[in-house]
Parts: sequence; structure tokens; C-alpha cells
Amino acid sequence: MLDKLEEIEKTYIEIQKQLCLPEIIADIPRYTALLKEEKKLKPLVENYREYVTQLDRIKEAQKILDDSSDRELKDLAELQLTESKQIADELQEKIEILLLPADPNDEKNVIIEIRAGAGGEEAALFAASLHRMYSMYADSLGYKTEILNANETGLGGIKELTMEVSGNGAYSRFKFESGVHRVQRVPETESGGRIHTSTVTVAVLPEAEEIDFHINSDDLQIDTYRASGAGGQHVNKTDSAIRITHIPTGTVVECQDERSQHKNKDRALKILRSRLYEAELAKQAAAIADERRSQVGTGDRSERIRTYNFPQGRVSDHRINLTLYKIEEILNGDLDELVDALFMADTAIKLQKEAERL
Repeated sequence: MLDKLEEIEKTYIEIQKQLCLPEIIADIPRYTALLKEEKKLKPLVENYREYVTQLDRIKEAQKILDDSSDRELKDLAELQLTESKQIADELQEKIEILLLPADPNDEKNVIIEIRAGAGGEEAALFAASLHRMYSMYADSLGYKTEILNANETGLGGIKELTMEVSGNGAYSRFKFESGVHRVQRVPETESGGRIHTSTVTVAVLPEAEEIDFHINSDDLQIDTYRASGAGGQHVNKTDSAIRITHIPTGTVVECQDERSQHKNKDRALKILRSRLYEAELAKQAAAIADERRSQVGTGDRSERIRTYNFPQGRVSDHRINLTLYKIEEILNGDLDELVDALFMADTAIKLQKEAERL
């Protein structure tokens, strides 16, 4: 591990030298890429340097304990040895985590698709609650949200909704939300006291830029039609709604929220690109199925991942057997405890797999 860290430090030093060169500063794309790489390596290098310092202190303390006859000096060395070993162990754990291969999508913006499942209007109402939850969580992190497309019900529910969350690291904070979310409560649409179970499906897609996934325009069928549902005076008066079909895969995306046909087309292409990119990632993951199983990560959208039980005030994540009795706080966007626990569980699994590989 130390040899690998030494090489990383050399790379970091070389990048810092390059960032001072006038020809690099003048080359904005190159300069930006190096700056990004330096930022990525900095925590690892800083922890490595401190780790080496602590290893040196351990050696010095051990030498005193082996060679000195001064009782007071040996007592101080014993204290130094204990403290440095503890710090070194903590640093080694941090370094091992930092050395894990990073998810290349973690820094990307994210597209979240929310669809009402079993449960009719009650499922649609809970889909609206999940949209609110994700919007409030994104806001607490300083991210920007935008609805790309929505199909609402008359009672304020959502049949399906696509939203974009923009901000550095957005995908890393939302990627664990893919899957089936189950709600157990007395429906708002029913006067009786029976508890119903409804489901909502969430798909989390890393936003794909053109450089990530290129779409051949010859593979697209683009149709225009008149928007329907809530939306103001333009509804049913102009052919502003867009439907794009990706012919090779049969993937269909519709957008009608904007008055402008051009804007709806741009939004639909953004969603389509991200769906196709995610499908390609899933195909690659299937080719290395063991790795797929070794992650808590971005689970299959058909997997039941979480239950929201209103009578008991609890939220249970089934992937990590975590139950929190704070349903109101979570639905108001306080997701950090859940997300952090999922991240830690995912990291632990990856560390175990890395140890087995070595």
C-alpha cells in the first residue's frame, strides 16, 4: 500500500508543478482537468503524509523503549507509541476507503424518475410526497431542482414525474434511492380506518452529457402533439408537447411542461440520453454480476428497498436492516442519516471485497 501511495504523491506533486506553468494556465480545458485531479488526490495525499509521520513517531518511540534506561523517557515514549498507533490505525482506515475505486458518476447531476405503482390514487399521492422529500433534501444540500416532466392527478397526486437535481456530487447523495418505496397508512382518499399498502417506483439516473453517450439522430422518431392536463392557456392550443422514440431500444420519452416545443425537445433528449446511459451501465454491471451483488448501491428499480409505516412512525430500509422512528423528519427532507448509513454499508462491502481480492 505504501508503494502505491508514494506513487500517488509523486503524481500529485507533478500536477501541482504543471498547474504553475503558463502554457497550462492558458489551456483552460487542460488546466481545469488538472485542477480537478489535484482536488481528487489532495485528501489521499494529506492523509498519507500524516500516516508516514505517525509511522516515524512509532519507530522513534519503539527505539527509545528498546534502547533507553531512563524510566521517565520510556514512560513518555510509551504514551507516544500508544497515541501514534491509534492515529495511524485511523488514518489507515481512511486511506483504504480513499483508495477504493470511485464511482465515475458520483459528481454528476442526477435525473430522478418517480412513478406511482400499486395503490391507485393513494400511490399517486405518496409519489407527490416523495417528490417533495427529494426536493427538500436537495435544497438542504444547496442543490438546484427542476421538474422536467410531470403527469399529475386531479387530487394533487403524481402518476409520474421526472426531476433534475443539479450540483456537485448530486448523484452520490441520491443514487441509493433507486427501487420500490412502499407506504403503509390509512389513505387520505378513504374515510375508514383500514391501513393500505401502496408502492412508488423511483429510478435514479446519472445525467449523461453528449460526451458520455452519443445519440444518432437517425435513430430517433420525434412526434409533436398537443399538451394535456394542467398547464395554462397553451394546453390543447399548440403542438408544443414532444414525444421522442429511440428506435433501436424502443425507449419513449414525453415532455409537455414547457410552452416551447424547442425546450420540451431539449428536456426530452436530456432524459432519453440519461436513460440510455443508465441502461448501458446496467448492461456492463450484469457482465460483472458478482460486483453488482457486492454493492448496496444503485439497486434494481424492481427491488423493494424501503417501507414508510405511518401508524408506527417508522421508516425501514430493507437493504441494511435499518429502522428509524422519524418518518415526519425524513419526509421533510432529513435524509442524511439514511444516506450516510447506506454509504457506510456500501463502503464496508467494497472494502471486504477488496481484501478478499488481495
